[in-house]
Amino acid sequence: MPGETNLGVLLRSMRPVLREGEFVFLTTRRSLLEVAPLEPLGLFHEEEGLTLILSREKAEAAGLPYTAVFRMVTLSVHSSLEAVGFLAAITNRLAARGISVNPVSAYFHDHLFVPSARAEESLALLLELARGDASPG
Repeated sequence: MPGETNLGVLLRSMRPVLREGEFVFLTTRRSLLEVAPLEPLGLFHEEEGLTLILSREKAEAAGLPYTAVFRMVTLSVHSSLEAVGFLAAITNRLAARGISVNPVSAYFHDHLFVPSARAEESLALLLELARGDASPG
């Protein structure tokens, strides 16, 4: 089943869920086989190294350095990877309040990594947006 592409439907239907735990982004020159036991939530190969998204606990247990701590908000709507403007509306809303966001789009959902200290505020802003309490941008 294809995901939703209509921006209005996506914004009204998203059900942001603040996930348990804290997450970090880090980079390593280790091989994929070496980091697989860490069970990364996400990874991306870049020229400079392998970027990992790990639970904070796993990163600390492995002695891997990181610079910031995030919480994950999952937008529980099946958004299409071809949807236009969905993440822009969301990131603009958060940016207007000075909240950074690192979005990750997966097949079924979009996931937002927001600063841990501002996770509850981010969730409240996203719930307002879903209710149509204010304009998306």
